[in-house]
Amino acid sequence: MTILKKIRQALKLKFDLIDNEKLKINLLNALPFWIGAFISGTVAVLYAKLFALAETGTHLIYEKTSWAFFIITPISFVAAWWLVSKYAPYAKGSGIPQVSAAIELSNPKHNYKVNALLSLRIIFIKILSSLIMVFGGGVIGREGPTIQISASIFKKINDLLPAWYPKISKRNMIVTGAAAGLAAAFNTPLGGIVFAIEELTKTHFSFFKSALLTGVIIAGLTALNFLGPYLYLGYPQLDGITAWVIIIIIPLAIITGVAGSGMGQVILYVLRKKSVLKKDYQTIIFVAFCGLIVATLAVVIDGKTLGSGKEIMVSTLFTNQKHLDWYVPILRVVGPIVSFSTGSSGGIFAPSLSAGASIGAVFAGWFHLSSAETNLIILCGMTGFLTSITRSPFTSSILVSEMTNSHNVIFYIMLTALFANLVATLIGRHSFYDHLKDQYINDIHKTEIQQTDSEMLNTE
Repeated sequence: MTILKKIRQALKLKFDLIDNEKLKINLLNALPFWIGAFISGTVAVLYAKLFALAETGTHLIYEKTSWAFFIITPISFVAAWWLVSKYAPYAKGSGIPQVSAAIELSNPKHNYKVNALLSLRIIFIKILSSLIMVFGGGVIGREGPTIQISASIFKKINDLLPAWYPKISKRNMIVTGAAAGLAAAFNTPLGGIVFAIEELTKTHFSFFKSALLTGVIIAGLTALNFLGPYLYLGYPQLDGITAWVIIIIIPLAIITGVAGSGMGQVILYVLRKKSVLKKDYQTIIFVAFCGLIVATLAVVIDGKTLGSGKEIMVSTLFTNQKHLDWYVPILRVVGPIVSFSTGSSGGIFAPSLSAGASIGAVFAGWFHLSSAETNLIILCGMTGFLTSITRSPFTSSILVSEMTNSHNVIFYIMLTALFANLVATLIGRHSFYDHLKDQYINDIHKTEIQQTDSEMLNTE
């Protein structure tokens, strides 16, 4: 009996050691994700406050001396482009295609390529360029840039792990960073998770679900700690909606599907044509001209052209000014095309949402709907337009639902996303982000080939 007792004690000690070792490894594996999420949440809040200040400055200048934008906008556009072009070429645009490309390239063989897409330099240039851009009236958002910024933070933490540390997948770190960035930017934890699964990776969820969940939660809680409980937009009235409104939602979904995918196609076309500009002075002239276009639209037609368009969503959803002039959706589509084509930093999430909201507001005005039904049409317009750009119907539905606490109308929102996605797919097989992701990967590969050829010539 004594021998059996000793064997049991030895086995118990062994299992205790195994459990302690497993706990230690799990803790070490989780710690980088927690640290990254906290830092990302903090940076996202700081960036959001700076972005809001820049937009406030834009509106103040417009109210007092709107003509000044004929000077301010071109100069701001050129300065924002120059920063990106000189210091961080892959900081241009939204940032989501760069993150997708980094995920696809995230293996030891392509580490240096990922470094070009996600880095500390990217973070600083991304923030500075987009702030200059939006101050000058650029029709951009901060949400896409926040995703690239957060992914860069997570990637840098992964790089800093010592050799003795348990190996952590760089790919999973980047995916979690991107999801945490979206969650912190919109205060939409479910949206962050769905975005990671639907848009960024095909990896099975169970492989990194714990890290993803904790990263999103910590980043979101960090943002909440600084900003307090809030919704990105608020609580629109959605009571007393009749079922027949679905008759309006389906054509709205078709229109936003065409408008969103069309906007993406035009941006890609302009970027292709712009690529023939080889000299810096040619690009400067082009970018300054883009600034003049935005300034002219704002000063001559309507100031609603400027900025991310969040004020359009807020005013149509939460005030009595629910209906917009017919030309506002055109301005909200042309604005992102011109701004995004410059090659400066700036996202397309918020401009897409505001474009969809403006289409919904005009659409609702044609049918003289009630206040609640108008709010629903605006939310559906936002969902349809964003879906047609991202081709991520679940992400778009969850984001709009979470940022407005509109879960009671989720059926209508998801129906809009479904039809808009079908229409967009008919217009173009691949999403706007997919085209840009492939372009970034090809550019990096070309740069690698050119460097190799140059080294061989030098050797000879």
